[in-house]
Amino acid sequence: HSSMKTPLFLLLTLNLAAHAADIAVPADADLQHYLDSAQAGDHLTLAPATYRGNFVIKTPITLSGSTTGETILDGGGKGKVLHIKAADSTIEHLIVQNSGSNLFDMDSGIFADRSAHNIRIHHNHARDNLFGIYVWGPEKGIVEHNTVTGQATGRVNDRGNGIQLWKSLHTIIRNNTISGGRDGIYVTNSKYNLFENNTISGIRFGIHYMYTEDSEVKNNHLSDLESAYVIMFSNRITVRDNESDNSREHGLMLNAVNQSEISGNRINGANKCVFLYNANQNGFHHNHFSNCTIGVHSTAGSTDSRIHDNAYIGNQTQVMYVGTRLIEWSLDGHGNYWSDNSAFDLNGDGIADMPYRPNNILDQVLWRAPNAKILINSPAAQLLKYAQQQFPAIHPGGVVDSYPLMNPPTVAP
Repeated sequence: HSSMKTPLFLLLTLNLAAHAADIAVPADADLQHYLDSAQAGDHLTLAPATYRGNFVIKTPITLSGSTTGETILDGGGKGKVLHIKAADSTIEHLIVQNSGSNLFDMDSGIFADRSAHNIRIHHNHARDNLFGIYVWGPEKGIVEHNTVTGQATGRVNDRGNGIQLWKSLHTIIRNNTISGGRDGIYVTNSKYNLFENNTISGIRFGIHYMYTEDSEVKNNHLSDLESAYVIMFSNRITVRDNESDNSREHGLMLNAVNQSEISGNRINGANKCVFLYNANQNGFHHNHFSNCTIGVHSTAGSTDSRIHDNAYIGNQTQVMYVGTRLIEWSLDGHGNYWSDNSAFDLNGDGIADMPYRPNNILDQVLWRAPNAKILINSPAAQLLKYAQQQFPAIHPGGVVDSYPLMNPPTVAP
Protein backbone atom coordinates (compact mmCIF):
# COMPACT_ATOMS: atom_id res chain seq x y z
CA HIS A 1 0.00 0.00 0.00
CA SER A 2 1.16 3.53 -0.71
CA SER A 3 0.28 4.46 2.88
CA MET A 4 3.03 2.14 4.08
CA LYS A 5 5.77 3.99 2.20
CA THR A 6 8.22 5.99 4.29
CA PRO A 7 8.24 9.66 3.20
CA LEU A 8 11.36 10.62 1.28
CA PHE A 9 12.38 13.41 3.68
CA LEU A 10 12.23 10.93 6.58
CA LEU A 11 14.42 8.47 4.70
CA LEU A 12 16.94 11.25 4.07
CA THR A 13 16.84 12.24 7.74
CA LEU A 14 17.33 8.65 8.88
CA ASN A 15 20.11 8.24 6.33
CA LEU A 16 21.84 11.37 7.66
CA ALA A 17 21.44 10.24 11.27
CA ALA A 18 22.87 6.83 10.40
CA HIS A 19 25.98 8.46 9.00
CA ALA A 20 26.42 11.12 11.69
CA ALA A 21 29.29 10.20 13.97
CA ASP A 22 31.16 11.64 16.93
CA ILE A 23 34.80 11.87 15.94
CA ALA A 24 37.65 12.74 18.30
CA VAL A 25 40.49 14.47 16.46
CA PRO A 26 43.86 13.84 18.17
CA ALA A 27 46.33 16.63 18.94
CA ASP A 28 48.86 15.80 16.24
CA ALA A 29 46.31 15.02 13.50
CA ASP A 30 46.05 16.51 10.02
CA LEU A 31 42.88 18.47 10.78
CA GLN A 32 42.12 19.27 7.14
CA HIS A 33 42.13 15.55 6.33
CA TYR A 34 39.53 14.97 9.06
CA LEU A 35 37.42 17.88 7.74
CA ASP A 36 37.58 16.54 4.17
CA SER A 37 36.65 12.99 5.31
CA ALA A 38 33.71 14.05 7.46
CA GLN A 39 30.15 13.11 6.52
CA ALA A 40 27.22 15.51 6.77
CA GLY A 41 26.07 15.75 10.37
CA ASP A 42 29.33 14.51 11.92
CA HIS A 43 30.53 16.07 15.16
CA LEU A 44 34.30 16.61 15.28
CA THR A 45 35.76 17.33 18.72
CA LEU A 46 39.33 18.60 18.80
CA ALA A 47 41.89 17.86 21.49
CA PRO A 48 43.23 20.65 23.74
CA ALA A 49 46.08 21.47 21.35
CA THR A 50 47.19 23.93 18.68
CA TYR A 51 46.32 23.09 15.05
CA ARG A 52 48.36 25.18 12.62
CA GLY A 53 47.21 26.09 9.12
CA ASN A 54 44.25 27.38 7.13
CA PHE A 55 41.22 25.12 7.35
CA VAL A 56 38.17 24.79 5.09
CA ILE A 57 34.82 23.19 5.97
CA LYS A 58 32.90 21.93 2.91
CA THR A 59 30.48 19.52 4.64
CA PRO A 60 27.75 20.41 7.18
CA ILE A 61 29.36 19.44 10.49
CA THR A 62 29.78 20.57 14.08
CA LEU A 63 33.36 21.52 14.94
CA SER A 64 34.00 21.74 18.67
CA GLY A 65 37.01 22.69 20.71
CA SER A 66 37.92 20.82 23.87
CA THR A 67 35.90 21.56 26.99
CA THR A 68 38.82 20.55 29.24
CA GLY A 69 41.53 22.81 27.79
CA GLU A 70 42.26 25.30 25.03
CA THR A 71 41.88 24.27 21.42
CA ILE A 72 43.68 26.75 19.15
CA LEU A 73 43.48 27.13 15.38
CA ASP A 74 46.49 29.23 14.34
CA GLY A 75 46.67 30.67 10.82
CA GLY A 76 50.34 31.57 11.14
CA GLY A 77 49.73 35.10 9.85
CA LYS A 78 48.23 34.21 6.50
CA GLY A 79 44.82 33.82 4.89
CA LYS A 80 41.54 32.87 6.53
CA VAL A 81 42.11 30.65 9.57
CA LEU A 82 38.75 28.85 9.34
CA HIS A 83 36.78 29.15 6.08
CA ILE A 84 33.25 27.72 6.20
CA LYS A 85 31.56 26.91 2.88
CA ALA A 86 28.96 24.41 4.11
CA ALA A 87 25.46 25.31 5.28
CA ASP A 88 24.08 24.05 8.62
CA SER A 89 27.48 24.03 10.32
CA THR A 90 28.26 24.85 13.95
CA ILE A 91 31.58 26.24 15.20
CA GLU A 92 32.05 26.25 18.98
CA HIS A 93 34.57 26.49 21.83
CA LEU A 94 37.59 27.32 19.67
CA ILE A 95 40.37 29.91 19.92
CA VAL A 96 41.00 31.14 16.39
CA GLN A 97 44.03 33.38 15.88
CA ASN A 98 46.66 34.89 13.57
CA SER A 99 44.91 35.35 10.24
CA GLY A 100 46.57 37.11 7.31
CA SER A 101 46.49 40.90 7.05
CA ASN A 102 45.09 41.52 3.55
CA LEU A 103 41.90 43.62 3.67
CA PHE A 104 41.13 42.97 0.00
CA ASP A 105 41.26 39.18 0.58
CA MET A 106 39.06 39.52 3.68
CA ASP A 107 41.55 37.60 5.83
CA SER A 108 39.64 36.53 8.95
CA GLY A 109 39.66 34.32 11.99
CA ILE A 110 36.31 32.72 11.10
CA PHE A 111 34.94 33.37 7.60
CA ALA A 112 31.40 32.23 6.74
CA ASP A 113 31.13 32.16 2.96
CA ARG A 114 27.95 33.04 1.04
CA SER A 115 26.92 29.34 0.89
CA ALA A 116 27.14 28.86 4.69
CA HIS A 117 23.45 29.40 5.47
CA ASN A 118 22.10 28.60 8.95
CA ILE A 119 25.56 28.78 10.43
CA ARG A 120 25.99 28.94 14.20
CA ILE A 121 29.21 30.41 15.58
CA HIS A 122 29.21 30.46 19.37
CA HIS A 123 31.49 30.48 22.42
CA ASN A 124 34.68 31.09 20.44
CA HIS A 125 37.56 33.51 21.01
CA ALA A 126 38.82 35.17 17.83
CA ARG A 127 42.02 37.07 18.60
CA ASP A 128 44.74 38.84 16.65
CA ASN A 129 42.99 38.43 13.29
CA LEU A 130 42.38 41.10 10.66
CA PHE A 131 38.61 40.48 10.76
CA GLY A 132 37.46 38.48 13.78
CA ILE A 133 34.29 36.90 12.36
CA TYR A 134 33.20 37.70 8.80
CA VAL A 135 29.71 36.70 7.61
CA TRP A 136 29.93 37.17 3.85
CA GLY A 137 26.52 36.64 2.31
CA PRO A 138 24.88 33.62 3.97
CA GLU A 139 21.39 33.86 5.46
CA LYS A 140 20.02 33.01 8.90
CA GLY A 141 23.30 32.90 10.77
CA ILE A 142 23.67 33.17 14.54
CA VAL A 143 26.87 34.62 16.02
CA GLU A 144 26.66 34.60 19.82
CA HIS A 145 28.68 34.41 23.03
CA ASN A 146 31.99 34.99 21.25
CA THR A 147 34.91 37.12 22.40
CA VAL A 148 36.59 39.04 19.61
CA THR A 149 39.91 40.74 20.37
CA GLY A 150 41.14 42.64 17.34
CA GLN A 151 44.47 44.18 16.53
CA ALA A 152 45.42 47.16 18.68
CA THR A 153 48.55 48.32 16.85
CA GLY A 154 49.13 50.11 13.55
CA ARG A 155 46.82 52.55 11.76
CA VAL A 156 43.14 52.11 12.59
CA ASN A 157 42.21 52.12 8.89
CA ASP A 158 44.54 49.18 8.26
CA ARG A 159 42.68 47.02 10.78
CA GLY A 160 39.62 44.89 10.12
CA ASN A 161 36.38 44.91 12.09
CA GLY A 162 35.44 42.64 14.99
CA ILE A 163 32.34 41.16 13.35
CA GLN A 164 31.47 42.08 9.76
CA LEU A 165 28.33 41.34 7.74
CA TRP A 166 27.80 41.73 4.01
CA LYS A 167 24.53 40.94 2.21
CA SER A 168 23.45 38.65 5.03
CA LEU A 169 19.72 38.48 5.72
CA HIS A 170 18.10 37.41 8.99
CA THR A 171 21.38 37.31 10.91
CA ILE A 172 21.49 37.48 14.72
CA ILE A 173 24.58 38.83 16.51
CA ARG A 174 24.17 38.75 20.27
CA ASN A 175 26.01 38.43 23.57
CA ASN A 176 29.45 39.01 22.04
CA THR A 177 32.31 40.95 23.66
CA ILE A 178 34.40 42.95 21.19
CA SER A 179 37.51 45.10 21.57
CA GLY A 180 40.44 46.11 19.37
CA GLY A 181 40.37 46.43 15.60
CA ARG A 182 38.58 49.17 13.64
CA ASP A 183 34.80 48.90 14.26
CA GLY A 184 33.01 46.50 16.59
CA ILE A 185 30.16 45.30 14.36
CA TYR A 186 30.09 46.58 10.78
CA VAL A 187 27.20 45.75 8.48
CA THR A 188 26.55 46.73 4.88
CA ASN A 189 23.90 45.89 2.25
CA SER A 190 21.90 43.69 4.63
CA LYS A 191 18.33 43.36 5.91
CA TYR A 192 16.37 41.88 8.81
CA ASN A 193 19.25 41.68 11.29
CA LEU A 194 19.23 41.78 15.08
CA PHE A 195 22.25 43.01 17.06
CA GLU A 196 21.51 42.42 20.73
CA ASN A 197 23.29 42.58 24.07
CA ASN A 198 26.81 42.98 22.72
CA THR A 199 29.56 44.67 24.76
CA ILE A 200 32.00 46.76 22.74
CA SER A 201 34.81 49.03 23.93
CA GLY A 202 38.03 50.78 23.05
CA ILE A 203 37.82 51.08 19.23
CA ARG A 204 36.63 53.51 16.52
CA PHE A 205 32.89 52.92 15.90
CA GLY A 206 30.95 50.47 18.07
CA ILE A 207 28.08 49.47 15.76
CA HIS A 208 28.36 50.78 12.19
CA TYR A 209 25.48 50.45 9.72
CA MET A 210 25.72 51.15 5.97
CA TYR A 211 22.96 50.57 3.40
CA THR A 212 20.96 48.32 5.71
CA GLU A 213 17.20 48.18 6.25
CA ASP A 214 14.54 46.76 8.56
CA SER A 215 16.93 45.82 11.34
CA GLU A 216 17.17 46.23 15.10
CA VAL A 217 19.92 47.26 17.50
CA LYS A 218 18.97 46.71 21.15
CA ASN A 219 20.42 46.30 24.64
CA ASN A 220 24.02 46.85 23.57
CA HIS A 221 26.63 48.26 25.98
CA LEU A 222 29.28 50.46 24.38
CA SER A 223 32.04 52.50 26.02
CA ASP A 224 35.24 54.42 25.32
CA LEU A 225 34.84 54.67 21.56
CA GLU A 226 35.29 57.40 18.98
CA SER A 227 31.58 57.07 18.07
CA ALA A 228 29.19 54.49 19.52
CA TYR A 229 26.22 53.95 17.16
CA VAL A 230 26.89 55.12 13.60
CA ILE A 231 23.91 54.52 11.31
CA MET A 232 24.33 55.69 7.70
CA PHE A 233 22.25 55.45 4.50
CA SER A 234 19.78 53.07 6.15
CA ASN A 235 16.01 52.97 6.63
CA ARG A 236 13.60 51.54 9.18
CA ILE A 237 16.17 50.78 11.85
CA THR A 238 15.05 50.31 15.46
CA VAL A 239 17.65 51.49 17.99
CA ARG A 240 16.35 50.82 21.48
CA ASP A 241 17.45 50.30 25.07
CA ASN A 242 21.15 50.70 24.28
CA GLU A 243 23.86 52.38 26.35
CA SER A 244 26.96 54.33 25.47
CA ASP A 245 29.51 55.99 27.74
CA ASN A 246 32.47 58.25 26.99
CA SER A 247 32.47 58.58 23.21
CA ARG A 248 35.05 61.04 21.93
CA GLU A 249 32.82 62.15 19.03
CA HIS A 250 29.22 60.86 18.80
CA GLY A 251 27.02 58.74 21.02
CA LEU A 252 24.53 58.31 18.19
CA MET A 253 25.03 59.48 14.62
CA LEU A 254 22.31 59.26 11.99
CA ASN A 255 23.37 60.21 8.45
CA ALA A 256 20.71 59.81 5.73
CA VAL A 257 18.61 57.59 8.00
CA ASN A 258 14.83 57.65 7.62
CA GLN A 259 11.72 56.15 9.20
CA SER A 260 13.61 54.76 12.18
CA GLU A 261 12.68 54.51 15.86
CA ILE A 262 15.17 55.61 18.52
CA SER A 263 13.90 54.90 22.03
CA GLY A 264 14.97 53.98 25.53
CA ASN A 265 18.66 54.69 24.91
CA ARG A 266 21.11 56.15 27.43
CA ILE A 267 23.86 58.21 25.81
CA ASN A 268 26.24 59.65 28.39
CA GLY A 269 29.40 61.66 27.77
CA ALA A 270 30.37 62.55 24.19
CA ASN A 271 31.28 65.56 22.13
CA LYS A 272 27.78 65.21 20.62
CA CYS A 273 25.25 62.90 22.24
CA VAL A 274 23.33 62.86 18.93
CA PHE A 275 24.31 64.10 15.47
CA LEU A 276 21.55 64.21 12.85
CA TYR A 277 22.54 64.83 9.24
CA ASN A 278 19.79 64.64 6.63
CA ALA A 279 17.84 62.26 8.88
CA ASN A 280 14.07 62.49 8.36
CA GLN A 281 10.80 61.04 9.61
CA ASN A 282 12.34 59.38 12.64
CA GLY A 283 10.90 58.93 16.12
CA PHE A 284 12.96 59.86 19.19
CA HIS A 285 11.38 59.17 22.58
CA HIS A 286 12.28 58.07 26.11
CA ASN A 287 16.00 58.56 25.59
CA HIS A 288 18.43 60.08 28.10
CA PHE A 289 21.11 62.29 26.53
CA SER A 290 23.48 63.52 29.22
CA ASN A 291 26.83 65.19 29.91
CA CYS A 292 27.76 65.95 26.31
CA THR A 293 29.30 69.10 24.89
CA ILE A 294 26.28 69.26 22.55
CA GLY A 295 23.10 67.30 23.32
CA VAL A 296 21.72 67.18 19.77
CA HIS A 297 23.31 68.69 16.66
CA SER A 298 20.79 68.73 13.80
CA THR A 299 21.71 69.92 10.33
CA ALA A 300 21.21 69.43 6.57
CA GLY A 301 17.44 69.08 6.66
CA SER A 302 16.66 66.51 9.35
CA THR A 303 12.92 67.28 9.50
CA ASP A 304 9.56 65.64 10.08
CA SER A 305 10.75 63.72 13.12
CA ARG A 306 8.74 63.08 16.28
CA ILE A 307 10.88 64.16 19.23
CA HIS A 308 9.21 63.89 22.65
CA ASP A 309 9.60 62.45 26.15
CA ASN A 310 13.41 62.61 26.05
CA ALA A 311 15.67 63.94 28.79
CA TYR A 312 18.51 66.35 28.00
CA ILE A 313 20.61 66.52 31.15
CA GLY A 314 23.77 68.50 31.83
CA ASN A 315 24.78 69.09 28.21
CA GLN A 316 26.82 72.27 27.72
CA THR A 317 24.69 73.17 24.69
CA GLN A 318 21.43 71.24 24.72
CA VAL A 319 20.61 71.69 21.04
CA MET A 320 22.51 73.03 18.05
CA TYR A 321 20.05 73.44 15.21
CA VAL A 322 21.41 75.42 12.27
CA GLY A 323 18.48 76.62 10.21
CA THR A 324 15.77 79.27 10.04
CA ARG A 325 12.71 76.98 10.19
CA LEU A 326 10.73 76.67 13.38
CA ILE A 327 10.88 73.03 14.54
CA GLU A 328 8.46 71.77 17.20
CA TRP A 329 9.89 69.12 19.56
CA SER A 330 6.77 67.78 21.22
CA LEU A 331 3.91 65.44 20.39
CA ASP A 332 0.31 65.51 21.61
CA GLY A 333 1.05 67.99 24.38
CA HIS A 334 4.17 66.14 25.58
CA GLY A 335 7.60 67.68 25.17
CA ASN A 336 10.98 66.84 26.66
CA TYR A 337 12.82 67.38 29.93
CA TRP A 338 15.57 70.03 29.86
CA SER A 339 17.85 70.19 32.90
CA ASP A 340 18.58 73.91 32.34
CA ASN A 341 14.93 74.93 32.08
CA SER A 342 14.10 76.79 35.30
CA ALA A 343 10.38 76.67 34.67
CA PHE A 344 7.15 76.99 36.67
CA ASP A 345 4.30 74.51 36.68
CA LEU A 346 1.55 76.41 38.50
CA ASN A 347 -1.26 73.97 37.70
CA GLY A 348 0.86 70.91 38.64
CA ASP A 349 0.23 68.92 35.45
CA GLY A 350 3.91 68.07 34.96
CA ILE A 351 4.18 70.38 31.95
CA ALA A 352 6.03 73.69 32.27
CA ASP A 353 3.91 76.80 31.82
CA MET A 354 6.15 78.38 29.18
CA PRO A 355 7.66 76.94 25.97
CA TYR A 356 11.38 76.15 26.04
CA ARG A 357 13.75 77.39 23.37
CA PRO A 358 17.21 75.82 23.67
CA ASN A 359 18.82 78.48 21.47
CA ASN A 360 18.56 82.22 21.19
CA ILE A 361 19.36 84.68 18.45
CA LEU A 362 22.96 85.02 19.65
CA ASP A 363 23.57 81.28 19.24
CA GLN A 364 22.54 81.53 15.60
CA VAL A 365 24.84 84.52 15.06
CA LEU A 366 27.79 82.72 16.67
CA TRP A 367 27.26 79.48 14.70
CA ARG A 368 27.25 81.42 11.45
CA ALA A 369 30.07 83.81 12.40
CA PRO A 370 32.24 82.32 15.17
CA ASN A 371 34.43 85.44 15.17
CA ALA A 372 31.51 87.34 16.72
CA LYS A 373 32.43 85.70 20.05
CA ILE A 374 34.52 88.73 20.99
CA LEU A 375 31.30 90.82 21.01
CA ILE A 376 29.39 88.47 23.31
CA ASN A 377 29.48 90.78 26.32
CA SER A 378 29.04 93.99 24.38
CA PRO A 379 26.05 96.27 25.09
CA ALA A 380 24.71 95.51 21.60
CA ALA A 381 24.65 91.78 22.27
CA GLN A 382 22.97 92.27 25.65
CA LEU A 383 20.36 94.49 23.99
CA LEU A 384 19.69 91.81 21.39
CA LYS A 385 19.12 89.19 24.09
CA TYR A 386 16.83 91.51 26.04
CA ALA A 387 14.86 92.42 22.93
CA GLN A 388 14.32 88.80 22.07
CA GLN A 389 13.02 88.02 25.56
CA GLN A 390 10.54 90.89 25.34
CA PHE A 391 9.53 90.30 21.73
CA PRO A 392 9.64 86.57 20.91
CA ALA A 393 8.47 87.31 17.36
CA ILE A 394 12.01 88.32 16.42
CA HIS A 395 13.21 84.82 17.24
CA PRO A 396 15.24 83.47 14.30
CA GLY A 397 13.56 80.06 14.06
CA GLY A 398 15.02 76.85 15.43
CA VAL A 399 13.81 74.33 17.99
CA VAL A 400 10.92 75.08 20.31
CA ASP A 401 9.40 72.71 22.86
CA SER A 402 5.91 74.02 23.59
CA TYR A 403 5.24 71.47 26.37
CA PRO A 404 8.50 70.96 28.29
CA LEU A 405 8.38 68.29 31.00
CA MET A 406 9.09 69.14 34.62
CA ASN A 407 10.65 65.74 35.32
CA PRO A 408 12.78 63.38 33.20
CA PRO A 409 10.84 60.45 31.73
CA THR A 410 11.81 57.05 33.06
CA VAL A 411 14.01 54.82 30.95
CA ALA A 412 14.20 51.11 31.68
CA PRO A 413 17.42 50.29 33.63
